[in-house]
Amino acid sequence: MEKISIPLWGPLPFLFLLLTIALCPLFFPHFWEKNRNKLLVSLLLSAPVLALLLPAHPETILHTLREYFSFIAILIALFTISGGIRLSGDLRALPRINLTFLAVGAVLANFIGTTGASMLLIRPFLNTNKERRHTFHLPIFFIFIVSNAGGLLTPLGDPPLFLGYLRGVPFFWTLRLFPEWLVTVGIILLVFFIWDSLAYKKEEAVSIAEDVIHEHPLKLEGKINFLFLLGVIGSVFLETPLREIGMLFAAFLSLLSTKKIIRNENGFTWKPVQEVAILFLGIFITMVPALLLLEQRGQEFNITQPWQFFWLTGALSSFLDNAPTYLTFVSLAQGLHLTPEVLAMPAKILAAISCGAVFMGANSYIGNGPNFMVKAIADEMGFKTPSFF
Repeated sequence: MEKISIPLWGPLPFLFLLLTIALCPLFFPHFWEKNRNKLLVSLLLSAPVLALLLPAHPETILHTLREYFSFIAILIALFTISGGIRLSGDLRALPRINLTFLAVGAVLANFIGTTGASMLLIRPFLNTNKERRHTFHLPIFFIFIVSNAGGLLTPLGDPPLFLGYLRGVPFFWTLRLFPEWLVTVGIILLVFFIWDSLAYKKEEAVSIAEDVIHEHPLKLEGKINFLFLLGVIGSVFLETPLREIGMLFAAFLSLLSTKKIIRNENGFTWKPVQEVAILFLGIFITMVPALLLLEQRGQEFNITQPWQFFWLTGALSSFLDNAPTYLTFVSLAQGLHLTPEVLAMPAKILAAISCGAVFMGANSYIGNGPNFMVKAIADEMGFKTPSFF
């Protein structure tokens, strides 16, 4: 393939877009809350890249748009189908019950994505604990485990891993990360259980009595959507465009067969997925020059060890979205021309990048898509959550 010459300014639109995504919600919240404004920013910053690459290298942009289509198709499918499943009820707010919620969420995230698992479990998890007073830690640990670290084992779990699958990582390759998943999730669950046990001992007798009075068994509605989830999983193994058609068709069947009241009670709207689609359109286009530069000049950065890739990927995933961060360091590793065990790099380096992106997307609200959604629901339900910093 002909080498594409990228000017030094090529990565700037990508950097500007990531900074905009990170800073606008903090400093210009009213401007940023409208998807129309996000689309305007994405298009404006994509324009220089399109002008640079389309005339001489249209195939590069077309390949990027095909990846974007696959990426958005699975997000829409998982978001739509999981939004048709409702888990309601109010269990005893005991530490072991809360621990079970988080452990189940960590496993479930690998099948319906961290977004799907978060939206399915966050309301019953918080509803179970609404009578308690010492609850500041609950949304935080939920974000750590269900919205991030839990989704390490399959490409369905977290967007960075699905992008890796689209680039050529075998679907079941991430299962080899089970030891890292088990240690990380296990440590966080242990810390949570100790913390929650101490917090529960501080609860007043009246809060515990209210918790007992309001106890109500869990009820699962929209079970037919699990069949559609199987359809999405099966579609993953097809080639484009059959893969994306299969996923979107499963989402369409979910919309047809799920009672509207279930989605209403889940607070289901299209705005979150519209926001993701708009922002990632800009991200996919503007990242192309940055990725090409890293592939061509990766050796100049002197980043060669797995621990370096883990911490650098994690650090950037903490304050930028973890999906483009994953691709950035994958391209950097490919540019080193080391042992091509998987995706043209050593397996240990890909494992380090994967773990850094998935685990440390939990370090801020913008590190991974579900984080802000969980915070918004917790705020809506009257739970105190930390500020951005």
